[in-house]
Amino acid sequence: MWSDLLAEFQKPQVWLGLALTLLIAYALYRFGRTLLKLLEQHVGARFRRGLDLLWLIVVAVGWLAVATDITSLSGVPVLYSLGQDITSGFRHSAGQFLVVFAMALIAWNLIGTMSRRIVADEEFNRRSVRVQTLKGVVESTLRVIIVVIALISALQTIGINPAGLLAGVSVFGLAVGFGAQSLIKDVFTGFFILLEDQYGVGDVITVNSGQLSGGVERVNLRVTMLRALDGTVHIIPNGQINTVSVSSKDWSRVVAEVDVTYAANINDALRVLQKVSDEIYADKEWQHFFLDKPEMQGVTQLAPDGVTLRALFKVQPKSQYAIGREFNRRIKIAMDQSGIDIPFPQRSLNFGSTPIEVRLTCADPPKAQDALATQDRQNAPVKPTLTREEEEGELTSS
Repeated sequence: MWSDLLAEFQKPQVWLGLALTLLIAYALYRFGRTLLKLLEQHVGARFRRGLDLLWLIVVAVGWLAVATDITSLSGVPVLYSLGQDITSGFRHSAGQFLVVFAMALIAWNLIGTMSRRIVADEEFNRRSVRVQTLKGVVESTLRVIIVVIALISALQTIGINPAGLLAGVSVFGLAVGFGAQSLIKDVFTGFFILLEDQYGVGDVITVNSGQLSGGVERVNLRVTMLRALDGTVHIIPNGQINTVSVSSKDWSRVVAEVDVTYAANINDALRVLQKVSDEIYADKEWQHFFLDKPEMQGVTQLAPDGVTLRALFKVQPKSQYAIGREFNRRIKIAMDQSGIDIPFPQRSLNFGSTPIEVRLTCADPPKAQDALATQDRQNAPVKPTLTREEEEGELTSS
């Protein structure tokens, strides 16, 4: 018997048959495990584990029997005859259908397992955005392909010729295509969004000039899903997206503005703005977000209520919100400590022919002035988070 076994192992078709049947046996085992999990809530976990062990033994014995038949070991009468019976059974439609279903289930689970192993970088960058986006698209596309192939194979096993059916479906699909032009437009637009990396999962975008805004949670060939700051989910067909404004593409910018009164010394105010900008840039906690030194633009506007000063910070994408909040805190304290007033509403009221000017002022008591002088500008009592700010029109009052 050993000499016969060694002779059979020299044949390539024997190795191919053993590998193929082993794969089918594994697929059937996983398929049986999936069905047994459905019984756990009815029979209990302990009994279900016993059924799992029994099913493993059945599958192992069945594969050994089929392997005995493939290697023509007629000297093992029980396994040899059992292997012939199993092989004959799987040549019928029911056995083939079971194999197709089990193999499709294995492929379905394998795609999910492999996609979970693809983990994007924790740091927000274009590579992590593309990985997160393409991961979902590829996973859904492969699963659709598996379903189509399994359906065609199942039809063949029960005696239905899929060629004629596919021809009829193609004609029907052509007719439906004329009525589903918007769907086709969605798919083509989604394809170019992914191909050109216009935006992806994790980006912050504004669609169609401010109609909808939010963080991208999901992108596929058909729709884009946005999550607003208040938790609202916007689902937008890709074909309806005309313009997209991306706030997190490659780099971002903080427009650091502060208004001062007309009575303030502008040169002193500019020095304070420069000092605060340099402090944030030199701070080890914030320095790694900066891509360049702060740019001072100076006086940018003479508004009705005050003078606008501006600096620009070029920073990492999606970090502009936290840096902007920290800048607002520091510039407020710095202006108070330097005695430079940030403007408040001022209006002139005319009563008859004699104008009366009413100016709203607030005189700080001595203790308040001392408190302003002792504020720590560089150490915030509450650290600002990296949570983004709402985009224009994103949050609307009810």
